[in-house]
Amino acid sequence: MPLTTFLFDLDGTLIDSIDLILRSYRHTLKTHRGIEPPDEVWMEGLGTPLWVQFRHWTEDPAEIQAMVATYRDYNLANHDAMVRPYDGVADEVLRLKAQGKRLGLVTSKMRSGALRGLKVLGLTDTFDVIVGADDVQHPKPHPEPVIMALDRLGATPAGAVFIGDSRHDLECGRAAGVQTAAVLWGPFGRSDLEDLMPDFWLERPADLAHLGDGDNR
Repeated sequence: MPLTTFLFDLDGTLIDSIDLILRSYRHTLKTHRGIEPPDEVWMEGLGTPLWVQFRHWTEDPAEIQAMVATYRDYNLANHDAMVRPYDGVADEVLRLKAQGKRLGLVTSKMRSGALRGLKVLGLTDTFDVIVGADDVQHPKPHPEPVIMALDRLGATPAGAVFIGDSRHDLECGRAAGVQTAAVLWGPFGRSDLEDLMPDFWLERPADLAHLGDGDNR
């Protein structure tokens, strides 16, 4: 069955925001705990909501909320200066749109943050649905975000693909019953993801043009 529904992750897939994310985490832990854990700690949970990451440091809801607020203040203050689109990604998304494909954004960011990222891309009005962390009870890698996106699009898992850069994206898509595509222009390489056996490997944004024809399995 040809692919008709394309669901995208945001950070590390459409926009290069990884340095900003890591700086925001370092700033937050330094502010609240006086420590700066190595980036590997944050990379392991990259693609999950903030409260999931900070729960590794405290179970106190008030402290988690304070950490999230500190993170967001720093992140938003530096967002537009540090975030960049990956070269060629916006053009490929617009090409899919022009072909009549159904497009969804599935992110662990809050909707407001997702919209800010889409503005950087110049794709503010391109996606038919946006599912953010504030829309779901169970974030990635749980299948709920992808299932919700499909429901809102009136689509079924057959003919749908979830495109992302992290293990959490691939696990979410697989659990939801859609095909999965791993992008390799983000922070993770093939060796980080190959045990999850994605249906497609995307070496560069232009590979989106061939998604589904078997050339990049």
